[in-house]
Amino acid sequence: MLPNLITKSIKLEDGREIIIETGALAKQADGSVVVKLGKAMLLATVVSKKEALEGVDFLPLSVDYQEKFAASGKIPGGFLKREGRLSDYEILISRIVDRAIRPIFPDDYHADTQIAITLMSADDEVLPDCLAGLAASAALAVSDIPFNGPISEVRVAKVDGKLCINPSPAVLAEATLEFIVAGSLDYILMVEGESSEISEDELVEAMQFAHEEIKKHCQVQLELTKAVGKEVKREYSHEKSDPALYEKMRAEVYDKLYASVSKQIANKSERSALIKEIKDEFVASLGEEHEFESSLIGPYFHKIHKEAARNLTLQEKKRLDGRKLNEVRPIWSVVDYLPSAHGSAVFTRGETQSVTTCTLGTKMDEMMVDGAVISGYNKFYLHYNFPGFSTGEVKPNRGPGRREVGHGNLAMRALKKVLPSELENPYTIRIVSDILESNGSSSMATVCAGSLAMMDAGIKIKAPVTGIAMGMISDAKTGNYAILSDILGDEDHLGDMDFKVTGTRAGITACQMDLKVEGLDYSVLKEALYQAREGRLHIMDEISKTLAEPKADLKPHTPRSFMMMIPKELIGAVIGPGGKVIQEIQKDTSTTIVIEEVDNQGKISVFSANQNNMDAAISRIKAIVAQPEIGETYTGKVKNIQPFGAFVEFMPGKDGLLHISEIKWERVETMDGVLEPGEEIMVKLIDIDKKTGKFKLSRKALLPKPEKPASKEQG
Repeated sequence: MLPNLITKSIKLEDGREIIIETGALAKQADGSVVVKLGKAMLLATVVSKKEALEGVDFLPLSVDYQEKFAASGKIPGGFLKREGRLSDYEILISRIVDRAIRPIFPDDYHADTQIAITLMSADDEVLPDCLAGLAASAALAVSDIPFNGPISEVRVAKVDGKLCINPSPAVLAEATLEFIVAGSLDYILMVEGESSEISEDELVEAMQFAHEEIKKHCQVQLELTKAVGKEVKREYSHEKSDPALYEKMRAEVYDKLYASVSKQIANKSERSALIKEIKDEFVASLGEEHEFESSLIGPYFHKIHKEAARNLTLQEKKRLDGRKLNEVRPIWSVVDYLPSAHGSAVFTRGETQSVTTCTLGTKMDEMMVDGAVISGYNKFYLHYNFPGFSTGEVKPNRGPGRREVGHGNLAMRALKKVLPSELENPYTIRIVSDILESNGSSSMATVCAGSLAMMDAGIKIKAPVTGIAMGMISDAKTGNYAILSDILGDEDHLGDMDFKVTGTRAGITACQMDLKVEGLDYSVLKEALYQAREGRLHIMDEISKTLAEPKADLKPHTPRSFMMMIPKELIGAVIGPGGKVIQEIQKDTSTTIVIEEVDNQGKISVFSANQNNMDAAISRIKAIVAQPEIGETYTGKVKNIQPFGAFVEFMPGKDGLLHISEIKWERVETMDGVLEPGEEIMVKLIDIDKKTGKFKLSRKALLPKPEKPASKEQG
């Protein structure tokens, strides 16, 4: 029994129990808990500095989720044999927790804060990502860190038409929708997941169902806070204040800023230049020596600019770039832009542009996943790149960051729902989106370009997918709100919601929502979803003008594929001793051949950009796996001569006895000079010994039978 242990439990609808423990482990952290479900155990800790650094006007929060390989009885791969940088999977879970936790800190709290969540023990029946948000919130709940929580996260899935919470991996595999939903007692904070072309109403129903479970988790955390005596949080003062400066700035620049945003300039650079001019003019008016706090000029100016832009939309229903609230920016797209790629597309919407490629590979190009919980291979993956020049910035290229991993994952989830079955598509598919311009929703541009690139490559996707980013500006006092379609980068920063929705004409395939405002009514959420559908279908019409369905054939330089199934016991014959046979076929025919066991059968995939080479490889494989049939004729090669006949290889790896009596109709006394080793002859398979499986061949059966000589009486 652990000392000083305080526990609380949460009963799930299926009878399982989530247990939260605190008071025994990691006591030097500001807050720490262990969250258990089955054999799965997560340790969550939080530490926050007492003071903020000078000049920091934001929350420096880091959230790290990491899985210990020992949690599932594994040893890490690689040379070092220890856990290293976070995997993409761990980064995605870290982001999900971060996006739910960050908004519920006080706006004026700016101390360095670190949340660490560690998977200490794994359970094959429990996916730990749905517990990570609860663990992080519970760690904050037992600390003295200021926190407008608690919150929790759950996974909601629909299986056989019924919604369920935190299902096992086996159950989840049959789900038609699955979303991670985060929320507080009163409202939803974050949603992310995928679905099989569901309706907008189904998505809202799933979110409401998840929220009812989240409320239970939050209530238990409130009880935990009370039990550990952390109801009173630490006092802090992280923001300087200069009311006189703010009043002076608002009086002098608000009207100018409102007039500036009212010009509704579409070009981002021109808008920014006008805003900068107003700020520079105000700073110059203060003179070099003034009594105000200079460090507050920037934050105050941003606040007033945000207020002016929001008021423009709320009061006049106008947007920064002149569009209507539900209007999508101009779109143009092309396919087959890169002649050497297997598939390529350029998709441009306003000032956001993606050049995306689709590359088709073999099984050997699959992505290996080696994690503490999830291991295996991915045949479909998407990489998203966001270079500095896409926003006119100088930024060193240090590889993909968390944002790139997250945006790429969302686009991947959106597109994988329309992939053909494995029987229809033997290829490994890699999509790469390079963002060349960005002013809002580059991840949704990636979805649109990815659809076009796959169709250009000839991949028979079930339907094209498009995506749109929605925003919202609201006023809690008046209840006034405006829902914005296809938001700009500026609208994302000044708005209260970022809601990305992807789907086909039939329904939603993925979504990601982040709320920055409390108490979003579900009726408003439904309105946003239906407005998003209107936008998605408009974008679908636009890309259909470029390419409406997959091209009928692959590009000439794309590897062709051929798949065949063979009996399991013949796999070894095709591979040969030490891989000799298959290596010779690949070398001689310049093809790539992959053999694997599937459903107790051998699955052979042949890849080649040259049809003649592919035909040659297929012919050799078929010859190896062909089954001898009694009565069939074969071209054989004499292997060796014996006094009683000859052994003839009539099929690859299969020898049969051509008995001396079966060589010709005339009686053969001796084998001397009759046949030579290496000589090719035509033979017929006349029998297979049922006990030994030995083959009996005949040559004379293929020769004309001589007529009997006439009798003397007839002569």
